[in-house]
Amino acid sequence: MSVDWSTLSDGDLAALSLAGRQPAFAEILRRYRAPVFRVARAWTGEADEALDIVQETFVAAHRALGRYDGTRAMQAWLSTIALNKCRDWARRRAVRRFLSFGFDHATQAETVAHDAVAIDDEAADRQELDRVTRAIATLPDTLKTPLILHTIDGLPQAEVAATLGISAKAVETRIYRARAALTEKLRGGQGGGEPGA
Repeated sequence: MSVDWSTLSDGDLAALSLAGRQPAFAEILRRYRAPVFRVARAWTGEADEALDIVQETFVAAHRALGRYDGTRAMQAWLSTIALNKCRDWARRRAVRRFLSFGFDHATQAETVAHDAVAIDDEAADRQELDRVTRAIATLPDTLKTPLILHTIDGLPQAEVAATLGISAKAVETRIYRARAALTEKLRGGQGGGEPGA
């Protein structure tokens, strides 16, 4: 008898994954790969880095399935893991920047120039998306996280509040402030900077 994995609940898929049924986890991956990518892409501002974070997120989720609460939304649970992986990425990046400070700046300049040429070849819509994504990535963690979870990941404000351990009113306020800061960055042409700069 064949199982239609797409009809099973997240809780059932988690239980079957724990029991060693690999197609169950493949269905979890199929369902939530895109939302997790959107969170990571918005956080980092870089598609390649986001793909690495998606992979790290699902590896960590597979290892932690025994701690998954079937009454909680799987997407919120995975988003929490993804945000932790994004924070790890940001810390590693800060260390790399610190350690690479003072190395060959000519090589770095060539890399920046090469990236600029590639961006010039892309469509205007793609440029604008990249500009907005980079601007989001520069927001402080306290503003960026609720904005990403609610606006990009599509979680209701109450679920964002539960995920972050803050009140729904705090989520609403932070999203408002994040949008205002983002608008200001984009108006001022500051959306193209390095994430975290």
